[in-house]
Amino acid sequence: MAGSAAATDPLETPGIHLSGAGLMSLRHLARRGVSPSTKTIAGLPGGIVTRKRGRGSEPDDVRLWSEGDDRRFIDRNATARTGELHVRTHHDERDRAVVLLADFRPSMLFGTRRALRSVAGAEALALLGWRIVGDGGRIGLIVASAGEPVVVRPAGGERAMTAVTGALAHAHAAALASPAKDDPPLTDTLALARSLLPSGGHLVIATALDAPGPEMESLLTALAERLSIRLLLVSDAFERTRPPGFYPYAVPDGRRGTVEAGRSAAPMTDTEERLARLHACGVEGLRIDVEGGPESYAPLMERLDAVL
Repeated sequence: MAGSAAATDPLETPGIHLSGAGLMSLRHLARRGVSPSTKTIAGLPGGIVTRKRGRGSEPDDVRLWSEGDDRRFIDRNATARTGELHVRTHHDERDRAVVLLADFRPSMLFGTRRALRSVAGAEALALLGWRIVGDGGRIGLIVASAGEPVVVRPAGGERAMTAVTGALAHAHAAALASPAKDDPPLTDTLALARSLLPSGGHLVIATALDAPGPEMESLLTALAERLSIRLLLVSDAFERTRPPGFYPYAVPDGRRGTVEAGRSAAPMTDTEERLARLHACGVEGLRIDVEGGPESYAPLMERLDAVL
């Protein structure tokens, strides 16, 4: 079972420590298979991806006219200058501001397969962040932990993602080094998103929703009226299917013990029920399985990117 450990070289403990360089390297995985022609797609409910209707409002390029082009979009200046028909293409004007919220509270520093839940959530958020800045959007970050929250205001380009990945790595190292504590309510950090995003902005949260706070659902409902909110529900295999056996445990007050799980033991959490309750708050969510890894998260983030 993975758990917190003394600070060492992140490369020596993959899955426990979070490497800024590793998150930077996800840029290539996030952009795999993305071409200029895919930048004009938009998402519809149900995971269907389709092209936006119309030509958009922002000039994109001037090229030679070809069969099937609308003559209304002929560029007169280029045509007169070259003596050949040219058309001007357009793209949709999109100023996407997206804030990523990473949950690094003590309960997220847990994992039984491949990585801690906190690491898996950060990997998925980094993949999405690279896609956002690659398409010209602005990306920001909020990190929830047992200490003071970390905030990176939305900005664009590779420099913004460098700041985000560095902040994720430093915040995760600080969370691992902190003594075990009870989780502070996630609502305390969630409220920061209101000050970082304009109306119509996007908030993407990666969490297991442990100890979210008594006002979580009402706060999400209120925020969803002015923000687009998506939640990545990080799920460890042990939560979904708990094999029979004896399991040692330790709690923040120092008490330790062993609990027996029989063959008829029910899953520790019901992820489908949690996602359904989020939907009732106006928040769409999807499950991220810790054991899957970035390769399995990439297509999920591609779908999520399409609906932001």
